[in-house]
Amino acid sequence: MIQGCLLEAGLSRGDLSEAEWRILKDLLPIEPENRGRGRPPEQNRSIINGILWRLRCGAPWRDVPPKYGSLESICWRFVNEA
Repeated sequence: MIQGCLLEAGLSRGDLSEAEWRILKDLLPIEPENRGRGRPPEQNRSIINGILWRLRCGAPWRDVPPKYGSLESICWRFVNEA
């Protein structure tokens, strides 16, 4: 039943839960809606879920599903902010 709720909310099985996200979000760069000028970053939660997907599956970066954001953003954040 819980997995069904996650899938209805648009989350995949290995994505961050709400409880995990509440702990992690304050440690990440500012969310796009709270930023000032400049090019806004993609949503932090999607990027983190994309990184976790890649690490969990062991797939090449180019195989990360597009629902997590652009490949360039996901890879850049992993390399530069990990």
